[in-house]
Amino acid sequence: MKEIIIDTIIDTTKLLPFLFISYLIIEYIEHKSSKKLEKILSTSGKYSTVVGAILGCVPQCGFSITASNLYASRVISIGTLIAVFLATSDEAIPVLLSHPQGGIEILKILATKLIIAIIFGLLIDYVISKIHNHKKGVNNEHLKDVGEHIHEICSHCDCEHGILKSALKHTVEIFLFLLIVTFALNTTIHFIGEENLEKILMSNNIFQPFIVGIIGLIPNCASSVLLTKLYISGNINFAAIIAGLAVNSGLATIVLFKSNKNIKENIKIISLLYLVGTFSGFLINIFSLLIK
Repeated sequence: MKEIIIDTIIDTTKLLPFLFISYLIIEYIEHKSSKKLEKILSTSGKYSTVVGAILGCVPQCGFSITASNLYASRVISIGTLIAVFLATSDEAIPVLLSHPQGGIEILKILATKLIIAIIFGLLIDYVISKIHNHKKGVNNEHLKDVGEHIHEICSHCDCEHGILKSALKHTVEIFLFLLIVTFALNTTIHFIGEENLEKILMSNNIFQPFIVGIIGLIPNCASSVLLTKLYISGNINFAAIIAGLAVNSGLATIVLFKSNKNIKENIKIISLLYLVGTFSGFLINIFSLLIK
């Protein structure tokens, strides 16, 4: 147990400078352009699904939270909301950046998730428009109700006190998450064994994305950290990390339930998110088997 603790502390501490630099860059981007990006998302009309998917690629769950609020005010369509959720990777990008070869993996994951988000976002809007015989686009009458969403997003991360403090706070929070997750994984592997862990996660099984997707549904950045660590350690494959991160949208699902009072609709949205994310991972697994 002593060796596990020491190895966990050493491995996690090595990531600190990389995490801080990553969050400093991310906070600068969000702090300088968040209001402009929110305006773009809420006024891009029929292109909002594509724009939403692109904005969703921005690290952390800020824009997915924005999307939840905009959807609750019916400023954006359900297809745009799903597109933002699918593209969101929450804390996965900073964690990957702190590891060797992480940059290549980030590009692969973001590109794949972006394609999935755009395709299914557009498809969902198309189907709904056919069912209701009208397009679920931008409703200008509701624009006045969404003026303070970015303030709500930043209220929990001290953005108003400067990007340095905010970046430091995020670094410390994710460092603690990584410390806990790494210790839990190391302890689990030590006592359960790597083979048994692979059985639980259905490693080398085409249905693994459906199991990993359940982890992704947890509305907390810890789930994206856990998924990333599992991917880096080789316990889940590329298809599974895509499914897990596609389903995961950070705190946005909590905000959706808070902002949108239609509980049944919220449950349908989360269910649709899970089905699209895990089915996409399943298809990637099938495709990878076919090209071998």
